Amino acid sequence: MPLPDIAITHVPFPTEAADALILAIPATDDPAVSDELRSALDAIGFTGKKGSFARAYAPGFTSLPLAVVGLGPDHDLNTIREQVGAAARQLTGFETVAIDAVTTVDGAWRAIAEGAILGAYQFDALKSTPEDELARSRRARHVLVHAPESVTDDDLGTARAHGAAVALVKDLVSTPADRQSPEQLADGAVELVSDLPIQATVWDEQALADGGFGGILGVGIGSDRPPRLVRLDYAPEGAERHVALVGKGITFDTGGLSLKPAASMVGMQEDMTGAAEVLAVVRAAAQLALPVRVTAWMCIADNMPSGRATRPGDVLTMVDGTTVEVTNTDAEGRLVLADGLVAASRENPDVVVDVATLTGAMVVALGTRHTGIMGHGDAPDAFLRSSDRTGEAAWALPLMDYMSDQLDSRVADMQNANVGNRAAGSIYAGLFLQRFVGRIGNDPEADRIPWVHLDIAGSGMSTTSPYGFTDKGPTGASTRALIDFVAAGGEVV
Repeated sequence: MPLPDIAITHVPFPTEAADALILAIPATDDPAVSDELRSALDAIGFTGKKGSFARAYAPGFTSLPLAVVGLGPDHDLNTIREQVGAAARQLTGFETVAIDAVTTVDGAWRAIAEGAILGAYQFDALKSTPEDELARSRRARHVLVHAPESVTDDDLGTARAHGAAVALVKDLVSTPADRQSPEQLADGAVELVSDLPIQATVWDEQALADGGFGGILGVGIGSDRPPRLVRLDYAPEGAERHVALVGKGITFDTGGLSLKPAASMVGMQEDMTGAAEVLAVVRAAAQLALPVRVTAWMCIADNMPSGRATRPGDVLTMVDGTTVEVTNTDAEGRLVLADGLVAASRENPDVVVDVATLTGAMVVALGTRHTGIMGHGDAPDAFLRSSDRTGEAAWALPLMDYMSDQLDSRVADMQNANVGNRAAGSIYAGLFLQRFVGRIGNDPEADRIPWVHLDIAGSGMSTTSPYGFTDKGPTGASTRALIDFVAAGGEVV
């Protein structure tokens, strides 16, 4: 988790305490831009247009290497975070970088810190690049954020926790499946929370069988690497709200006997992103000492073909007794999540969230930067507000009642996929999951626990090119919004 150290400085910018500088600018004609700097920027045609980035030689302004990034005149905190992160991602070869912004936006220093810590992350654990070459391509290890006198290093707690959570998700998702079995991911999760007030419980394959977790077992039965269920419980004294998080953790997804095409199988170690996110969020909640109980459920399995694997047409019994006909073994995420949602609901939390790289249909619907959300109660609205506050793109989709009949199976209570019907596949999956969200109290007619489903199949991975503070590869999308959601107790604030 190669994150930079972040510190606050009150020394006027530009400072000589760094090896290089980053300055975010709304426009070169801004009165706060000095004549010396303006002249240097005009010479290279830099105007401050949003998203522009350049290295500048400005001896009248500073003797240090200088990078400038454009904010545009109508910028906000999200713009500052995104563009400072883009600059931190692109500026390499300097150990210590000082960052400031020409802006009147209140709290800009916080967005600068968040952007810097997100943009400076790199995953290079498996590269054999010589150290001298690596140093030239390495991003800043130390960042100085210019801030008002009233701001101290103690105020960076949220930025650090958000950055560490996103980095953890990216580290885990970038780890190849040959180095991350269900058992290894489960053991690693326990180790990662061992120094925090989090109680960890792991179900191995025998415990899963004894507990009746037919969804997780049915998905993992074809693999030589047996499945796991991990429960991580952060329960601070006096907590008045309880948020349950359920994450899909398919450590590799071949599609099972409904085998994926070769090109679609590349990168399928990322199918455990949901489990990585709920781990990162409960860990951040404990690090920040949030006064909210958070329970994370990691539903972990390999989806592999073999003589033991679940076949299309087989019927699995979920942990609540619901029988599910498996019509498509590549619709496995909803099967493991079903068990997780039932287990989470049994503890009567105030709100339940599930996170999953669930459906390719979500990429068709929303592209690769928006997280698709569904749910009921106030939970979807609460999550959308957290998304707005953290600058994480999300969009709500409906759960149409008229589609519910499509879940019916001839031989079981439900079927997991409507094979051959391409209409609203993401919503079909959401309707499937909704049936496993528990009721408030013991009345079978009571309303279901407030619930939000996050489909990050598109937003969880950038497959084309870097953007903002995000590299090509895993994005950690929705992690920061989930931390904010948890901090609000899952309520609309």
